[in-house]
Amino acid sequence: MNKLQSEKDYESVRDQVKKERDPERLLVSICAGSGCGAYGTEEVREALEKEISKNGLKRKVEVKVTGCHGFCEQGPIMVIHPEGTFYPKVKPGDIPEIVAETIVNGKVIKSKLYKDPVSKKRIAKEEDIPFYKGQHRIVFGNNGMIDPTKIDDYIAVDGYSALVKVLFSMSSEEVISAIKESGLRGRGGGGFPTGIKWETCRKAHGDIRYVMCNADEGDPGAYMDRSLLEGNPHSVLEGMIIGAYAIGSHDGFIYVRNEYPLAVKNIGIAIKQAEEYGLLGKNILGSGFDFTVKISRGGGAFICGESTALMRSLEGQVGRPRAKYIHTVDKGYRDSPSTLNNVETWANVPIIINKGAEWYASLGTERSKGTKVFSLVGKVRNTGLVEVPMGASLRTIIFDIGGGIPKKRKFKAVQTGGPSGGCIPEDLLDLPVDYQRLAEVGSIMGSGGMIVMDQDTCMVDVARYFLEFLQEESCGQCVPCREGIKRLLEILTDICAGNGREGDMELLEELSGTVSKLSLCALGGTAPNPVLSTIRYFRKEYEAHIYDKKCPSGVCKELFYYEIDEKKCNGCHICCLRCPQEAISGEKKKVHTIDQEKCIKCSICYESCKVDAVAIK
Repeated sequence: MNKLQSEKDYESVRDQVKKERDPERLLVSICAGSGCGAYGTEEVREALEKEISKNGLKRKVEVKVTGCHGFCEQGPIMVIHPEGTFYPKVKPGDIPEIVAETIVNGKVIKSKLYKDPVSKKRIAKEEDIPFYKGQHRIVFGNNGMIDPTKIDDYIAVDGYSALVKVLFSMSSEEVISAIKESGLRGRGGGGFPTGIKWETCRKAHGDIRYVMCNADEGDPGAYMDRSLLEGNPHSVLEGMIIGAYAIGSHDGFIYVRNEYPLAVKNIGIAIKQAEEYGLLGKNILGSGFDFTVKISRGGGAFICGESTALMRSLEGQVGRPRAKYIHTVDKGYRDSPSTLNNVETWANVPIIINKGAEWYASLGTERSKGTKVFSLVGKVRNTGLVEVPMGASLRTIIFDIGGGIPKKRKFKAVQTGGPSGGCIPEDLLDLPVDYQRLAEVGSIMGSGGMIVMDQDTCMVDVARYFLEFLQEESCGQCVPCREGIKRLLEILTDICAGNGREGDMELLEELSGTVSKLSLCALGGTAPNPVLSTIRYFRKEYEAHIYDKKCPSGVCKELFYYEIDEKKCNGCHICCLRCPQEAISGEKKKVHTIDQEKCIKCSICYESCKVDAVAIK
């Protein structure tokens, strides 16, 4: 194809692409994100295309392999449009029936529909499933409708129309003003106002400016950025080009984890296609504006998610943070003014330009605008990616969208913001999720990780686990972070092992303050959050570990044992059959007992007992 040379060229291609889309043709969307792909999407696709060809349906049916749909635990996911019929956990063997019944005859197969774990009802349409119904998917919505390897699919949903508007109808100052008025804040963790960052970078002294996308997503359990790059890479690319135009940059980088091979592949394809269309590179759309983008693969160091460490890594140096009194918007990559935003932030930019700053600012709260994509994982029924307006409550996210806690367990806490986030208890479930409110209760927004914990979670052990992660990922450059986190971890480890002493909680709080105030970068500055929040909200658990030498949740093995309650045991024999150590004895329909010398505290008996006869002592 010849490169597009003008606004009219783009409009002509867009109109032609839309015209070629047959509204009468059925669209079968199959999720091929990393999650669904691991469950066997490719085999499902092959079986579907074979069956469609066999039945002579190629003109009637279009098969589209898309990015992540968000409801990852239900993969491989198939959605048949225009009805929106949703089939979860599809297997190649299901395809002949789906084609015969749904695609040919328009009938739903009730036995294959999604079954809501709360209502126990079968639900036919994707939009009626509680997981999707409670969301507002302005950033993530197109993921299930476009093939990320085909630029025409993106153009068909008005992709790059925001770029055209910017290049031919707006000055750089007007673009920055729109972003400022929208209230968009960085979605990578710090929450800094995006428009102000761009404006400061544009005004900084220097002949060369750089635009960068931070796709070095390192939080345990978080995969929002990966899924956006995999499923809608052009939205991120378009946002970056607009940002480059706004600040006067001609060179861009996408710093992405090498552990994200599909994201690397799809963004590479998107860059090549955009260049071929004249939407990227020299003289974009004949406007006279030049901008190129290169991909840089990170080695998986958590610290390289920090802005200055990322830029040092791009330069070929060791990824270590530097002091923040020199801002990257003034002197960043190669000591030149640099603007760094994460994947989700860039994907918001075209939406703001197309729909308007006022519309975007109407979403969310007074100081936190728009929507936020969260990675909802842990002890919750519906795990996956959730996009809601800023200000939605934790209860809405975890119980209405997430479906609540499985196995009749009770909710205990949720950690937001990744390993440096705080743990929020049950009595704060109605807390609106925005930057200010999370900070007020001792947590952070972070990049959007949200880990749900139930009654069987030990909060002291949770703090220990995240400090262990942070100690391993600290660059070791500054003493407060390097030695402070190490000492915090040692104290927590002792408490979990039954060696806690009076005064340990006070020492943890004092040391946390030192680490937080004196560390060089945000890793050390926020590292104490898991410790301080668990002491603040779950102090009794610390006291039980330290003074009573007990772990109420039955996690710290040195501090508990299992015992069978004679009054509750009905002799069902399940625990006896499942015990790997043969530590449980007893005849059927009679009370069982546990041999403490053989027991390894694996918890299988506790989790298997249907009458709650196995108790933690």
